[in-house]
Amino acid sequence: MPDSPHPPTLRASANLPAIGGVLAAFGVFSGCDALVKLMSADVRVPQVTFMTTCAAFALVIGRAASNGTLSGLVPKRPRLALLRALLLAGDTLLIHYAFAMLPLAQAYVLAFLTPVLVAVLAYILLGERLSWTGQLGVLLGFAGVAVALRPAGVMLNLGHAAAIGSALLFAASLILLRVIEAEESDDALVAALLFMLGCGAFGVTMATGGFGRVALPTLAYAGLAGTLLYAGHAFLVRAFRSGDASVLAPFQYSQIIWGCLYGVMLFGNPIETYTIAGGVIIILSGWLVLKSSREIN
Repeated sequence: MPDSPHPPTLRASANLPAIGGVLAAFGVFSGCDALVKLMSADVRVPQVTFMTTCAAFALVIGRAASNGTLSGLVPKRPRLALLRALLLAGDTLLIHYAFAMLPLAQAYVLAFLTPVLVAVLAYILLGERLSWTGQLGVLLGFAGVAVALRPAGVMLNLGHAAAIGSALLFAASLILLRVIEAEESDDALVAALLFMLGCGAFGVTMATGGFGRVALPTLAYAGLAGTLLYAGHAFLVRAFRSGDASVLAPFQYSQIIWGCLYGVMLFGNPIETYTIAGGVIIILSGWLVLKSSREIN
């Protein structure tokens, strides 16, 4: 395998705080998803997405204004920043289509191909090395997802292609974080994403019937969801700019654990034995990938 173009500065010790950041990111993303699920009982999903994105964007602008750094929200490399934002917007549209066409379990399993795709793209595009232990960890993580969600075999359709396409676009967006210069501020990357996502959600909302009435409690949920959305992307950007993409990507699987916790607390969903078994496998996969990074460095 070719040597990484990044000298051994991304050692296991540097990956540890990045792993903490990515776990926090997917944890708060799951919280945002739970709030979106609550709101979608009364408001159509595109409008919920728009309100949540607006709340997050307002938070970014307010934080920058209070710090006197509004100019820092403009990307220094707008093409790359907007390309990443476009990839994530496409990811969102595709996964929503997959959810409409497939059982959720099947869509999730295919969407969680992202870590495998990140490892492949990181090797091809960045020259990041991943030992056989790490490769086993990535594959084991996907097996854990399959155990946890128990997908049923059905005839393939466009929904399956959309879910795989969503995973590929998300993986590409994570890889792109590594090639954006360090001088690009985290808030600029997040602001570009929220701008593109807000525009997309507005367009879909208008194309599917326009905006409906929203109760005050729903607006409060949207504000909280927007805060979590902003925090999640801030954690994610920082983690993937300081750690190895192929090491961090498998920790996306932790969303299954968060999903179980939120399901019990907010919706009374039981935790099944298969989910627990899958979670154990997923944790083992993360340990193997971390062990791989130590072996390499």
